[in-house]
Amino acid sequence: MPINLTNKNLHIAKTNKKDEFYTQLSDIEDELKNYKKYFKDRVVLCNCDDPKISNFYRYFLSNFDTLGLKKLIVSCYKNQEVALFENKQSEPAIWLEYDGSKSSTHQFEGDGDFRSKEVIQLLEKTDIVVTNPPFSLFREYVSQLIGYDKKFLIIGHQNAITCKEIFRLFMENKLWLGYGFKGFAGYFINTLYEDYATATSRKEGTIRVAGVHWFTNLMIEKRHEDLILNSQYNLKTYPKYDNYDAIEVSKTKEIPVDYGGVMGVPITFLNKYSPKQFEILGKTNNKEHAGQYLIGENPNAMLNGKKLYHRILIKNKQLKN
Repeated sequence: MPINLTNKNLHIAKTNKKDEFYTQLSDIEDELKNYKKYFKDRVVLCNCDDPKISNFYRYFLSNFDTLGLKKLIVSCYKNQEVALFENKQSEPAIWLEYDGSKSSTHQFEGDGDFRSKEVIQLLEKTDIVVTNPPFSLFREYVSQLIGYDKKFLIIGHQNAITCKEIFRLFMENKLWLGYGFKGFAGYFINTLYEDYATATSRKEGTIRVAGVHWFTNLMIEKRHEDLILNSQYNLKTYPKYDNYDAIEVSKTKEIPVDYGGVMGVPITFLNKYSPKQFEILGKTNNKEHAGQYLIGENPNAMLNGKKLYHRILIKNKQLKN
């Protein structure tokens, strides 16, 4: 059923970042089944997770022996946003460790934020981070993981790809997309926000968020699978941009099989990207990544005078120009 918020809560929702999305256990199981070989004798950290409600915690706890984990660490912060919605004081920030035989719970001196010194100390003794971090802090969260050279599997919105810091990691093959949610939309357990999904797309007790994906630097088979191409290049179907030396390909499935030049494709292309098949050359709508392919000063991709959403510039490595 739809979630109804009071006027006070609606005001809070507008002035605070909407970061309280709790991942369903079924979605975690669907994705994590592809990475089981990476967890043997490893320390896993879920540092955006309240162990009382986190399905990441439940997944790793119930699969601790099957995965062969060395240790599980779960931490959460003082949830001020939830406290505001529920008109109560936030509970203390805690962290929990489980080694397969016993667990111990500890209270942070601070707020348990992933950027705090206390949580960073947990991160430093971790091998793999798996969680659903705050969407509004996604860039900062990923930057921290890269800075500490950690393996990770996390949930984020695909629009993060358009950020120059995140896109650079894709170009440098330090970050890629996992297997993903069905239909590129996630249903998250929801206690705070109104669900604006259409009636046919709603699921009781959840909120539908379109465009979410799993981001990782763990190698997966999908990354080595070539995209099957069937379309043939022609001037009418694949026009050149007004201000980029590249052709427009509006859908990933329509990438021409016989074109060896530069192409602009939607950011959803990254869900099918194989580095042995394609080379990422840059991205429109940002001068830093436009490179030599930009003609003029306006970095936004233009076609017949119309501004297009971000396009990723690619080339088929298996073809000559």
